[in-house]
Amino acid sequence: MTDTQPKSRCSILFVCTGNICRSAGAEGILRHHLKERGLWERVHLDSCGTSDYHTGEHSTPMGLALSSKRGYDYSDLSARQLRESDFEDFDLILAMAGNHLTKLKARCPSEHQHKLNLYGEFCAGPFKGDSVNDPYYGGAADYEEMFDRLESATENLIRWIEARS
Repeated sequence: MTDTQPKSRCSILFVCTGNICRSAGAEGILRHHLKERGLWERVHLDSCGTSDYHTGEHSTPMGLALSSKRGYDYSDLSARQLRESDFEDFDLILAMAGNHLTKLKARCPSEHQHKLNLYGEFCAGPFKGDSVNDPYYGGAADYEEMFDRLESATENLIRWIEARS
């Protein structure tokens, strides 16, 4: 490959329950950092929920307001439910919590099981390996903790992308 040829794209899917808090936030945060670093064209990001509770809805107003204070805007995203084709279409599928990973493993064809992982495995510091807690029924502090966890994975996710694209 010459320097003038475009790099190949890799793809990441973030998964939570309804796709209006955690997975949408993860997509929005990583998208922001990829654009800042000039890596946006090298990756395809998406997010979804294991349920159809919020299909077509935008992220929660509290989540959008608090993320905006951190410099993120993902108000353009709307919730969708996991599709069977997602298992084939994405290179990495990250579950926000253990119960999501369990649901993904139950639905995922055996040839794509290697793509499944817990988001927390990419987190750094004290969040390493943990689930991203659901802030939906909580307050601002719950959303702030969610954003702290989501941000802690940014560098490791960027390294993963750079190694594959």
